Amino acid sequence: MDSIDLLKIAGAALALIVAIVGHEIMHGWVAYKYGDRTAKDAGRLSVNPLVHVDLFGTILVPLMTYFIPVLLGAESGFLFGWAKPVPINMQTVIERGGYSAAMQVSLAGIVYNFVLAAVAASLLVTLPEPTEATGLLAIFFYIFVIKLLLVNVVLAVFNLLPIPQFDGAHFIMYLSMQLRQNAIAEFFYKLEQRGYGMIIVIIILVTPIKDYVLIMPVQAILKLLLS
Repeated sequence: MDSIDLLKIAGAALALIVAIVGHEIMHGWVAYKYGDRTAKDAGRLSVNPLVHVDLFGTILVPLMTYFIPVLLGAESGFLFGWAKPVPINMQTVIERGGYSAAMQVSLAGIVYNFVLAAVAASLLVTLPEPTEATGLLAIFFYIFVIKLLLVNVVLAVFNLLPIPQFDGAHFIMYLSMQLRQNAIAEFFYKLEQRGYGMIIVIIILVTPIKDYVLIMPVQAILKLLLS
């Protein structure tokens, strides 16, 4: 493994940390704006990545999605993962801002990821591609920006999917409540309580389903951002 390979791994790891930690902080920050101090009092609005680490989502899943394709002969896989969800008292949010506020909390992380992806894309189209003559720091920054773009788009698209425990499903739940379609909200709530979310995630990641619900939308968004 040469220095460039190490820079790729380091850049990918840093990009993932920035993407998933910020994603979770945004959920807690928007909830805090509606009077919920749960995340703040638990110290979860901190930028310290250690307080957001989830063994499965922050460590194991990124390692599997990045390195397993390498073992199978591919150059590298896409990098995917998540941080430990911030604690939120959604009842306080709803009392202060209604179901609209709850939907804002649900989408806050996704908005953060899309904004960060747009910033990375803007940088990428203006930065000259570095060479060995420009130094390792310039190469690292360029790799980091590329990974930042990819990771944030992947996270945003995945979280938009209506998978129990993820943001898309939460948004649908609160939208259903606002529209008084409580049966839909109850359906997603039961799926989440029974732990079906992680099962669905695994099925998506290890089957060709990911090509249609994840890879193709990600490619379309990347093309749009870089155009």
